[in-house]
Amino acid sequence: MAELAELIAQTAAEAVETAEMMGYGALDYTPASLAVLEEVLAGIAAGFAELTLDQRRVASQQFGCYVLEVAHREFGGRYAWFEQRDQPLLVVGEPEFRVALIAWDKVLGRLSGDPADSIPFFYTGFAERVRRAVPGTDALYV
Repeated sequence: MAELAELIAQTAAEAVETAEMMGYGALDYTPASLAVLEEVLAGIAAGFAELTLDQRRVASQQFGCYVLEVAHREFGGRYAWFEQRDQPLLVVGEPEFRVALIAWDKVLGRLSGDPADSIPFFYTGFAERVRRAVPGTDALYV
């Protein structure tokens, strides 16, 4: 799983570079930076219809990995591959509890223009669940 963690970190760094190239400034891997990420995603969403399927996939993976890295830097945890959704997830709190996060689908929803897929709101819900977790908690944020 060390390879997966390295791949996620590298892909998140690509998202940071993409945001900078788009003129949005630096993403610094803090929860507060997710407001900037939301602006980046809204900017991409404006031209989403013109993107190829591959461009959509790459964008959702890059920025989804960025969300995972924000959570990993804040809460630690381990990465695993979630076969049912064919994407990585971050699991935090083990062994006392388990709260997991997957982000590619949520980012793709936001990229497609759905403001209901707010990344800061999504992350806040996940973070609050981690902070309130009691032994035995088992939750997945999708």
